[in-house]
Amino acid sequence: MKKTFELIHPKIKPARLIEAARRDVKKYLKRENRKLLPDDFDCWNFDCKFGPSEEKAEVILSSEISKCISEAEAESLKSFYLEILAKPGYKKSFAKLKALEED
Repeated sequence: MKKTFELIHPKIKPARLIEAARRDVKKYLKRENRKLLPDDFDCWNFDCKFGPSEEKAEVILSSEISKCISEAEAESLKSFYLEILAKPGYKKSFAKLKALEED
């Protein structure tokens, strides 16, 4: 998901647009987590970027998305850019178990 969310609309209040953005992010993360994983992987990891524009976007953790959206609302930004890319990965405990099995 690479999207610029507009927070200004002539008829819709900014608070509703913020809620809609959060809902879109939540739906996207759920949809990506439901996809089948490739062999040898046990979870989906997400590479995320957030900023007022695509050029100024900084890397964040997926757990910080909601906090960043709240900050955008507090700063009264006109729009913000959010990028979420899914990639297969390992949980830390799974990687440790696999390393122990190889030894």
